[in-house]
Amino acid sequence: MSRAAFASDPGRSRGREFPLEGALSRGPRSAYQRDRDRIIHSIAFRRLRYKTQVFVAPDGDHYRVRLTHSLEVAQIARVIARALGIDEDLTEALALAHDIGHPPFGHAGEEALDGALIRAGGFDHNAHCLRTLMRLESPYCEHDGLNLTWEALEGLAKHNGPVTEVNWALAELDAAYPLELATWPSLEAQVAAISDDIAYDNHDIDDGLRAGFLSLDELLAQDFVADQWRAVERRYPAAPRDRQLRELIRSQIGMMVNDVLDETRSRTRGMASVDDIRAAGRASAAFSPAMEEGERLFKRFMYRKLYYHPEQLATAERARAVVAELFAAYSQQPVLMDEDWIGGLPGFEPDRSRYIADYIAGMTDRFAISRHADIYGRTPAGLRNV
Repeated sequence: MSRAAFASDPGRSRGREFPLEGALSRGPRSAYQRDRDRIIHSIAFRRLRYKTQVFVAPDGDHYRVRLTHSLEVAQIARVIARALGIDEDLTEALALAHDIGHPPFGHAGEEALDGALIRAGGFDHNAHCLRTLMRLESPYCEHDGLNLTWEALEGLAKHNGPVTEVNWALAELDAAYPLELATWPSLEAQVAAISDDIAYDNHDIDDGLRAGFLSLDELLAQDFVADQWRAVERRYPAAPRDRQLRELIRSQIGMMVNDVLDETRSRTRGMASVDDIRAAGRASAAFSPAMEEGERLFKRFMYRKLYYHPEQLATAERARAVVAELFAAYSQQPVLMDEDWIGGLPGFEPDRSRYIADYIAGMTDRFAISRHADIYGRTPAGLRNV
């Protein structure tokens, strides 16, 4: 398919923060392909394998974690990007990297670190994603960070739209390498963001049913899935229920993808450049009003029945305690941290607390559980609810 006029063009990238590698290009890759490859080869990306998506440290192999979720988001995003004629490599890079800033135990861990840093500016997983990729993950001899393109960093900073409240981490990075936080990002970034919604709206159904937190009857009573379910039953009346449910999820994803394509094509009609996307004053990649309302109501159902299920809330509270206790232990006895980290510990606040939070945020669920057991002499109980 031909490239859309409003697609990001790797040949016209605004470049990288550290322009030191003109002679270091390896292989026939575009700038955005190199971004994607750097993300895939990073330690931070590999750690997503053992970080919470919905369920904390699940024992079952079939439950999703941050890594599998990110791969599913990337698959959906590539389909949409290709259909719209925008840069597929940049879209994929953004989809793969969007959750890298999450600490162990997902939002529960984030809340614990935010509380621990209350006098040091707080903690935000989106800003920490940029901090990880621009400063902490440093495999290169010439510079800190992965040195991604401006467009990749802009997309990660603003994939949910213009940033109106800038915390300390993002403010420091933006001061060093301005990302125009007040504007909308590229269409590639917006597609990655809406693909995230499509992925977790549907794949969390699968995990919620598998864990027994969602009732099938209640799920199928939701208008958002009822029509697709009836269509599946008509097409495959004799199929086993588990296969019908997997067909339902595929149908839902296809329906939502087609809705995004139709609405996005309508909103981008007449746009002649990526600058038009940034100056549009609203999202250019979006659901139709009817789909947006249906999706909003379905999310409300999922929060009530799955994300805020009493067992989920109890597990999240225990996970918050683990992270808070790790922070307290490292604050009082920094020698408990890995040797590679001890030497770099700042002597003054707020840098000292932020550094300890960086260390904890990089942990996987299972590493955090293990370190907590080493320090406190006990394995936290009740951290697995599936």
